[in-house]
Amino acid sequence: MKFIALMKEDIDCVFQRDPAARTKWEVLTTYPGVHAVMLHRIAHALWLKNWRYSARFLSFVGRMLTQIDIHPGATIGRQFFVDHGCGVVIGETAIIGNGVTLYHGVTLGGTSWNPGKRHPTLEDGVLVGAGAKILGPITIGANARVGANSVVIQDVPDSMTVVGIPGKIVVPMGRRKLDKHGIDLDHHLMPDPVGRAVSSLLERIESLEKQVAELGKTEALMHAEFYGDSRPEKLH
Repeated sequence: MKFIALMKEDIDCVFQRDPAARTKWEVLTTYPGVHAVMLHRIAHALWLKNWRYSARFLSFVGRMLTQIDIHPGATIGRQFFVDHGCGVVIGETAIIGNGVTLYHGVTLGGTSWNPGKRHPTLEDGVLVGAGAKILGPITIGANARVGANSVVIQDVPDSMTVVGIPGKIVVPMGRRKLDKHGIDLDHHLMPDPVGRAVSSLLERIESLEKQVAELGKTEALMHAEFYGDSRPEKLH
């Protein structure tokens, strides 16, 4: 697609994912995520034409202006939205599909100094919460969610939610709430496996305490039936 058409899609998708957006002019002039994507699309075109220094310099300018660091070699699809954006890092061999959303502090990083594919692939519709780190040449399946501050080092299947350090799959597609565009933005409503475990332990303790109390009552009744209404006299 032509650059103008791509940018129009990038601007339009903001209104689907950010209720604070009011006008296209506001988005175009004040959203650093949009600026970063715009500059990256130009830098990536230069990179593909082997104008490597020009591409890196434009990427450097974009990082200075937006605090979003996207390597010009990264491949990014249509309708890409970086919300807030400060601290986002996207590595050289990262591949991002269509309709992907990243929040601030996200890293798509490598785990090797060897050449070749060393950064993640995010398929269509992926949403990555603030501060999450996705590391290595892994694949995050279509429409998956990555919870805030998670560290993901293994593949994630389509339509799943992954949270924690290291990331673990916790919420299937059937339990998610999607808007009319099919987008799930509730990245703040992540399940807490540790909290659930503690809650289960507390429920178990409460159940055991009730059982102990019932046993105490039963023992008292048996004691009363055996000895009568009065307590047995102590042996001297």
